[in-house]
Amino acid sequence: MWDASKCNLCGDCLVNCRYVNYDRDKAIAEIELLIEGKGAEILNKCTTCMACSSYCPTGADPADLIFKMQEKIGTSPIVAVGKPAREALVRAFEKAEDPAQLIPGDPDKPALSLDSFRFENFPEGTFDSQLFKGMTIVRGGQYASLAGYVHMGGASLVEKYGRRVLDNLASLGKDIVYLHNEGFVLAHVKAREYGFRVPFKYMHLFEYLRNYLKAHKKNITRLNKKVAYQANCGTRWIPEYDAFLDEVFRLVGVERPERKYEHLDALCCSGPLIYTNRELAVEIQKNNFEDAIACGADAIITSCPICYGVFRRSSAQFNLPDIFITDLCRIALGEKPWPDSSRQ
Repeated sequence: MWDASKCNLCGDCLVNCRYVNYDRDKAIAEIELLIEGKGAEILNKCTTCMACSSYCPTGADPADLIFKMQEKIGTSPIVAVGKPAREALVRAFEKAEDPAQLIPGDPDKPALSLDSFRFENFPEGTFDSQLFKGMTIVRGGQYASLAGYVHMGGASLVEKYGRRVLDNLASLGKDIVYLHNEGFVLAHVKAREYGFRVPFKYMHLFEYLRNYLKAHKKNITRLNKKVAYQANCGTRWIPEYDAFLDEVFRLVGVERPERKYEHLDALCCSGPLIYTNRELAVEIQKNNFEDAIACGADAIITSCPICYGVFRRSSAQFNLPDIFITDLCRIALGEKPWPDSSRQ
């Protein structure tokens, strides 16, 4: 959450932004305008990748300030294009549109939350996998992560509906495993920022997969591949959970070679830009795939349904498989073959 008391107007957040070319004076002037509650150029140029908060040396969270001002000013392309999605979410809460879908599981096993993503947003067979056997699976508008709506001009939706989402999950009476980063972020980060009570135990998908694979080592056939990981923007809130992903990679026998665009310097998948700046979106996808190929990767791994869907369009073009993280585990467990990228 934006904390003006931590901002020393150093300008690092926007000087380092790869989508604008600001010198330090310009960067500082932009932040000053936003602090004063005024419109600024960055609101229209921001891709909502959240890297600026990673660059901030004081933890002031300038991305949150930008998102709130994008929503307040309302003129940025992100806000305009995101209006239908925001309105659909409000209807899900206020008019019960997009009702819950629930696949009941064993009483002693946790629930797998898909947020508001639909079953078809995930690879075929995901929910029949041994990975999730016996788990209750739930999705629907009233389980939306909300945190991800910053990519659509909906920064205020966490504060407005976050407590209700957490209460809806609590009503299941189960521990929760989050299949998407930003659902986990709502419980783990945003709940603390807004003072929401989280009345259930919860776990990130990476930690759950690590635990499952450790408990089923005898079923794993090591893959002996190199993979590049495409982090979704939500990982900027929880960088420490990358360590669980590295353990998953070690357990299934894949190497994560160093690449240019990862960790602090990661590029987004371009999802928020496809309908606002298609030329830049294509360039970002090209840079991501060429970077993965340059480091010798046999595949690019995604962990967000939006990243997965976006990259599937480029996978065949660059002859590099786009593999969702759960499918990587399923391949190692013998449920699926290594994909043919030409059929992505």
